[in-house]
Amino acid sequence: MPPEPFVLLSDRRIDAITPGDSDEPLIDLREVPGLRLDRRYADDDGDFGHLREGVVSRLLDAQATLPGGLRLLIIEGYRPLDRQQEIFDGYVKELGERHPGWEPGRVYVEATKFVSPVHVAPHSTGGAVDLTLCTEDGTEVDMGTAVDATPVASADACFTGAENIPDRARRNRRTLITALTSAGMVNYPTEWWHWSFGERYWAFVTGTGRSRYAPIRRVLPA
Repeated sequence: MPPEPFVLLSDRRIDAITPGDSDEPLIDLREVPGLRLDRRYADDDGDFGHLREGVVSRLLDAQATLPGGLRLLIIEGYRPLDRQQEIFDGYVKELGERHPGWEPGRVYVEATKFVSPVHVAPHSTGGAVDLTLCTEDGTEVDMGTAVDATPVASADACFTGAENIPDRARRNRRTLITALTSAGMVNYPTEWWHWSFGERYWAFVTGTGRSRYAPIRRVLPA
C-alpha cells in the first residue's frame, strides 16, 4: 500500500482537471537521433515511439544533465485509448482473481497504482513516457525493479521512493529523478519509470489547474 499523501489517478481531483486543447504534434522518436528508443513494446503502427513535441524537448534537456556515460532509454510513449482500455481491464481482472475477497472499489483503486483509467490516461495524450537509464551501449542500469514491475509482484519496490531496493538502485533512481524534474516533468509515484508533462496528472502536481494535452488520436501516414 502506498503511504498517503500519494495521489493516484483514480482520485477525483485528477478527473476534475480541465483537459487542454493544444494542437502540438506527436513526434516520431525514431527520427530523433539524440534519444535511444527501446523496442520491447513496439507495435505495428509505431505508436509506442511517439510523444508530444514539448515532451521530446524536455527529454533532450534532461538527458543533457545526466552524468557522463548515462543516457535515457525510452520504453513507451503514446498509447491509443483502445490499447489503454485493454491493459486496464486485463489488470483489473488479474487483481480480482488474485484477491477474490477485495471489493470492486478496492480492486479499481489498486489497479490504478499500475494502470491508468482510460478517461485520465496520461499515455493517450502523448504527454507521458515510460523510461529508464542505460549506458552508452544500451545496457540498462540497476533501478531496483524491471520497468512495469507491478506493486503485487515487486512488494511495492516499483514505487519511486521504495526503500526495499539496493543502494545502487536508489542512487540511480535519484539520478533519473534529478534530471527529469529539472526539465519540468513529474513522476507517478507508484511507478519509478513513468514521467509526464502537460497532461492531467502533471497539471495537478504543478497546480496549473488545466492540462496542455488532451487524449489524441494519431493519424497514420497515408
